[in-house]
Amino acid sequence: MEDIIDLLRERNEDVPTPLDLPDDDDLITVQEQILIHLPDDYKIFLKEVGDVICGSIEPATAVDENSHTYLPEITATAWDLGMPRELIAICEVHDGYYCIEQDGNVRFWTHDGELIEDEWPTIWHWARDVWLES
Repeated sequence: MEDIIDLLRERNEDVPTPLDLPDDDDLITVQEQILIHLPDDYKIFLKEVGDVICGSIEPATAVDENSHTYLPEITATAWDLGMPRELIAICEVHDGYYCIEQDGNVRFWTHDGELIEDEWPTIWHWARDVWLES
């Protein structure tokens, strides 16, 4: 985990308006909005690298309610499109959503309504294999 955090921090792009890291109150607000508990590893992920901008994909954020990456909004949109309600959308891409299960596994749900067989056992594996490679 620490190695992945270091890599993400190294690749973090300078932007005119940087993102903010969420605190515990922000995460409680997100959980109240989606009515689902965030997996512990995912909370750590959001608090440690939720402000990182790198690569070509944009993971969900937990602070700015007006952002196009605000976790409750992208999750609600994914649910409206048919993603199972026990999943939490962590990143929207052109053909679907990366989502996290309550046990911390990360999966990919397509706009066609399929959960792809590929999965990552933790958010950190996903960050290394998908986000850092985007």
